[in-house]
Amino acid sequence: MDEDAFGKFLKKGGRSQSVVKRVIAQVVEFKRYLREERDRPELDKATPEDLETFVLYAEERKKGSGRKYLHSIRYYYDYASNEEMRDLAGRLRKQRITKTPFPLRDFRGVNSAHVKKLATLGIRSVEDMLKAGRTLEIRIELSMRVGIPVETILELVKLSDLARIQGVKGVRARLYYDAGVDTVEEMARWDSERLRAMLIDFVKETGFEGIAPLPKEAEFTVAEAKRLSRIVEY
Repeated sequence: MDEDAFGKFLKKGGRSQSVVKRVIAQVVEFKRYLREERDRPELDKATPEDLETFVLYAEERKKGSGRKYLHSIRYYYDYASNEEMRDLAGRLRKQRITKTPFPLRDFRGVNSAHVKKLATLGIRSVEDMLKAGRTLEIRIELSMRVGIPVETILELVKLSDLARIQGVKGVRARLYYDAGVDTVEEMARWDSERLRAMLIDFVKETGFEGIAPLPKEAEFTVAEAKRLSRIVEY
């Protein structure tokens, strides 16, 4: 990153010297993360998945800091003319401004005793669950700490992963999970018409309390799954 050129770009946009310094420092921290944690030598080699995992990494270590990093990173990718990364940073930041965390207890069919145990460790929402269980190693560690089967933790992680898709929350996430479309990655493999047909049959055969998505909803859900990065290791 050419810090002088980036600084001039920021100043041209009317940012004060103190803001310029803060933005550059936060982008440098993202660059350091890419090099040390993701084996990416340059900011321009970063992928959407790199950005999403960095936000989780930052929020896990520095409570509430994801939004400010995204603000700075969005400036950088605007400067670098990388529309995909700029827009993703903007979306992720907007989610953290406007979105109320979805509580684990509101997923249909979850064990309330297990949810309460996780809450004692501060794991109450889908965001908390994704941070606390994104790899097999930390899911096993969490299972031992809280006394919950690792399979249960994996179920909550998968439900939380699905809940990253707009409109997929308590009932919808359970429908997809129970029907075997249990991750964003799996959802992205489906054709929306085939998905809807399969879910109509599933609801009829199992008596699931709910309805299959309408055509537009199924189309949107699959498209969103294709757009989202993979941030959980299964």
